[in-house]
Formats: sequence, C-alpha cells, structure tokens
Amino acid sequence: MPAWRPCAPAAASVAAVKEPAGRRWLRYGLALLFVGAGLLHFIRPETYLRIMPPALPAPRLLVLLSGAAEVAGGLGLLLPATRRLAAWGLLALLVAVFPANVYMLTIFEKLHIPAWLAWARLPLQPLLMWAVWRAGNLTLRAKRGK
Repeated sequence: MPAWRPCAPAAASVAAVKEPAGRRWLRYGLALLFVGAGLLHFIRPETYLRIMPPALPAPRLLVLLSGAAEVAGGLGLLLPATRRLAAWGLLALLVAVFPANVYMLTIFEKLHIPAWLAWARLPLQPLLMWAVWRAGNLTLRAKRGK
C-alpha cells in the first residue's frame, strides 16, 4: 500500500500553468492605463465633464463613479482572484462610456481638438475591449467539469 501524501491545492496546480508573457504585459499595461485614466477623473474631472452627453443625469457623479470603476477594474486585473470579474466590469464600463466618445465627436470643434482625434476614439473602444478580454482570460464557452 502506498504511503499517504496530501494532494496539492487546486490553486497551486492552476498557478503552475505558465501564462504567456505577452498576456501578462498586456494586463500590466491595461492596469496602468485604467488606473491612470481613473485617477484623472478625480484630478481633472472637468476634462470628462466636457464630453458628458447633456441628456445624462448627475454628470459629476457619473464622472467620479466611472473613474472609481476604472481604478478598481485596473487593479482587479492584477489579482488572479478578481481578474475575470474586473475584466467583465471593464467591458461593461467601456460600453457605458461609448456615448461620451460619440458625443465628443459631435462637439470636437467646441473642444478645440482635431476631428481625426475625435474619430480615432471610436475604434479605440473595441480595441480596448479586445485587450481587456484577452488580459482577463475571458471565454464564452462553458467549462466542463468531471
């Protein structure tokens, strides 16, 4: 009869799987981007208030909430325990702020920014969404258990 040996914790076996370096650096870059942008919502809220669609209520509150969500999501990407939830939250946030990017396109002259910059923001959203999806290791397939 073989000697009894304790099983390795499930977390240890998951951690043993080597993550591609590119995905790790993508996650670090996104964390830096989202935390930095989120902090700017608090440091310079007027920048974000200028592109807030006027139909939305409580613009200052929305700017601060979106900034807090960016900081939380960026930090959440760094922790394995919160990575997937943070990625889903950031995806929802990117969808939620898209109307501000569209509104910015309609008032670019008033903002004194070039039209190309306002247009460039629109395809940036799906690119960021793809990057968050990759960094968060998200999938739509159901996991099969034994």
